[in-house]
Amino acid sequence: MLPDDRNRARIKQAGAALLGLALLAAASGAQAQAPAPAAPNPQMAAAQASFEALPEAERKAIQTDLIWAGQFNGAVSGSFGPLTFRAINALKGGRGPADGVLAPADRAALAKAAQAARDAAGFRLITDDKTGVRIGIPGKLLPKRDATPAGGSRWQSADDKVTLDTTASPPGDDLAALFEKATTVSPNSPRKITYKLLRPDFFVVTGETPTGRFYRRLAAGPQGLRGFSIGYDKALAPTVDKLVIAIAASFEPFPTGPAPASGTAVASAAAPASAPPLTQPAARSNERYGVAVLLSDKVALGAASAVEGCRSLRAGGRTAKPRAKDASGLVLLDLDGTGAARPPALAGQAPDAGAALVLVAFSDDAGKRAAVALPGQALRATTGAAVLAPLQPGQAGSPAFDRQGRLVGLVTANPSDKQLVAGIAPQRSYALADSAAIQGVLGNAGLSLTTDSGAAASLSTGAVVDKVSGAVVPLVCGL
Repeated sequence: MLPDDRNRARIKQAGAALLGLALLAAASGAQAQAPAPAAPNPQMAAAQASFEALPEAERKAIQTDLIWAGQFNGAVSGSFGPLTFRAINALKGGRGPADGVLAPADRAALAKAAQAARDAAGFRLITDDKTGVRIGIPGKLLPKRDATPAGGSRWQSADDKVTLDTTASPPGDDLAALFEKATTVSPNSPRKITYKLLRPDFFVVTGETPTGRFYRRLAAGPQGLRGFSIGYDKALAPTVDKLVIAIAASFEPFPTGPAPASGTAVASAAAPASAPPLTQPAARSNERYGVAVLLSDKVALGAASAVEGCRSLRAGGRTAKPRAKDASGLVLLDLDGTGAARPPALAGQAPDAGAALVLVAFSDDAGKRAAVALPGQALRATTGAAVLAPLQPGQAGSPAFDRQGRLVGLVTANPSDKQLVAGIAPQRSYALADSAAIQGVLGNAGLSLTTDSGAAASLSTGAVVDKVSGAVVPLVCGL
């Protein structure tokens, strides 16, 4: 796991809880659930088991409520890690053992306190009729609403010390040029940029003036550019910082589906650290998505979690029939018809912990499933191999490749994040069926892949994707 000390240092340098969240989310997914240390904390392990036994909606609701209670500034993921463990213990405040477990009375008290904080702020999710963005607005803090000269919406406090603007522009504006303009500061200017991040489809900029703080996010999509900015008096930081975290966590530049109820857990669309931008999958109640790797023109390999409960299944546009799933979480798929296939080489050995990986997945792009490349990092957990990556719904079975383009494993979990957290895609630790598990599944079925253990030059992300693109196909599960 990325050290919490590093995160705390970044928060201190930023000088605000808002900036801390932005840095945490950008650098480590705010609460990336990496492997346990060599000597795991038995209390934390027990707390994790207790937490993960809860329904996903309740796990996310607890984390959301912890944010509103001022104890948690991580990602609302439903995953349990040190940040959630410490937040629960801080909430308990010495009442009972510091075991990271919420007793029913603690949970009820947390829900009551969080709802009181939301009610006190008048927080509710709205879809802005001027720009189309979905965002949470603390109505009691920002009771004044007006249109901006640029055609967006503006909310302000009664004393004008807090201002939130939404913006939108049609396709054609240059995101990188706007980022350069937003981060350029003259030598004698009192304005200071405290954090900046540019990705292919969004940017985040935070900063300070002698008397104020500001946060700005701008996202690019097929409909153009959409974003929001918030500025506020430094003296209000103890109150407003927490609200900005909640606002940023709720922000959806290009929303799909109905808005969730205010105060419910908000999940996230990833923005990869490199390669093509990832867009949020379209909401289709009768379909679920996944990823598979072609072993030949007749057989593919995927994650069992992606094919469970499917009435029909297609892999790369061809009808697929799953065989019995393996204990490793993998499943072989028999494909009807014929098609071209370029099976990948299998890595001869596991990557070192911390090694850079490239994951290939699929995401919705203007109604079509488009290939995307995502950054990954190899992890070694006590329970087996894992990968740290910003995966999203519909990407179970995503294959991970090393920098030589060799297959090192398949993600067996079904990611659940749906929305951006503070404008930045959170990373998570996902279980990986590694090359040894893949070899076992193939051997039992009388199949094989070429194994490559030789030294080779490191490839760029684009070169890796080019090398393996003929082997990775999207899965569509009919429910």
